Order: sequence, then structure tokens, then C-alpha cells
Amino acid sequence: MQIVLPPILLPNPKVTACFTTRHGGVSHSPYTTANLAFHVGDALNDVLQNHDLLANVLGYDRRTLVHMSQIHSDTIITIDDTHSFDTPPQCDALITNRTNTPLMVMSADCTPILIYDPIHNAIGAVHAGRKGALNKILPKTLHAMKQAFGTQINDVQIVLGPSIHGCCYEVNENIVNEVIEMGYKDAIRREKERVFLDVNTILLRQLQTLGVKEESIEVINHCTSCNCDTYFSYRADAQHTGRIAGVIILRSA
Repeated sequence: MQIVLPPILLPNPKVTACFTTRHGGVSHSPYTTANLAFHVGDALNDVLQNHDLLANVLGYDRRTLVHMSQIHSDTIITIDDTHSFDTPPQCDALITNRTNTPLMVMSADCTPILIYDPIHNAIGAVHAGRKGALNKILPKTLHAMKQAFGTQINDVQIVLGPSIHGCCYEVNENIVNEVIEMGYKDAIRREKERVFLDVNTILLRQLQTLGVKEESIEVINHCTSCNCDTYFSYRADAQHTGRIAGVIILRSA
């Protein structure tokens, strides 16, 4: 399975992280080929085999991975014994300090976010589309990590994965008004009669407001719509497509 590694996290042997592409799996069109989502209509055995392929690449047991039933909310779940591969919680962020428990966020235009706290050995995986970003799912996840593990803003390393960018994410005036009312006018770009939104601009502003150091933030600057030959894109693929994923794992050794 073909993956993209975030350079900011590579030097630390205590964490493994990646973002997947749409290549290197076994799914058939329109999920060609590395779809990891169960809810999009793909064949169950193909999705399971794709998960096994990814687990083999990253070196974990697929059954230990926790993914989400994502609902565009601000719900954050701290992993406990009730969570497993077969029982994904309904939420849009996962956090844990458990080793060898991979966290997964899936996406097909929304921003998949991976968080690592090297001081308190904690991680998070966040799904942030427009609704999630405006609901401040990312700042709320960082606050939840502080409450649960003692995570401090100065300690975190954050990666924003491949997502649709302001070049391609066209929105209507109702959304524009909502975004402007919430203070994110700089995330809007007008082009004649069309209007575009850059969700990452909102997320980066939120991190800046919190005081996250610029050098602790990495953006994988790949637009999923522009690069739909490499990533799944809900917009570019006319809504019938698979899902890539961001995965992060704390290692015990």
C-alpha cells in the first residue's frame, strides 16, 4: 500500500504515522484501489484486505486499530477497553496514551489531522471538514488531551493531511456568511461568480490563536481534488468514492 509519511514525526521512534493514498489496495472501481471505509458500498472482504495490507506496512495487528464512525461533530473519544476495530465509536476525534493502539481518521476531502505529544506520550486523530472546523473540533481535541494526559500547547506536533483546498472547494453564500460571521473571512476566496473556502486556513488560525508554534505544525500540501488520481475526493469523484486515512501509533519500544 502506498503511503505518505509526515516528515515532522519521522525522527521520533516512539511514534509511527502516515497518510494513505488510493493506491496499493485490492478494491475495484470506483474504490480503486486502497479504500479503507466500510460505509461507502465497497466489498467487505476488499476493505478488510486493504486494512490488513496497511497493518502489514506499518507493523501492527489490524484488530488493535480503532477507527471512527464519523459524523461531522465535535465529539471526542478517549480510548478505553470498549473500543476496538469492530466497535468504532461515533465521533470525530480519538485520543489515547495507550501504546500499540493505532488511531485512524478517514477522509475524502475533509482534513485528517494527527497529533503527537512527545512529552506525555499521547496521540490524537481528528476529522475536520467545514462543520468540524467551525465547531472547533481541533482546539477541543487539544483541550481534551490536556484534561486527560496533561498535554501542553508548547509540546504538541500537529500534521494536517491531504484535503481539498481553497482552489477547489466551492461553497454557497450561506456558508460564506457563516464563515465570515465566525471571523474567518480570510478563508474565503471569490472568483467572478464563484466562491471557494479553504478549511485549512480556519484550522491554522485556530492553532495560531492557541499559541501552537509554527514549527510544530506541518501541512501536507496536497489538494485531494486536484490530485484525485492519488487520493480519493468526494467532490472530484462525484461523491461515489473511497476513503484515505491518517494513522498514528504510539510505540512501546
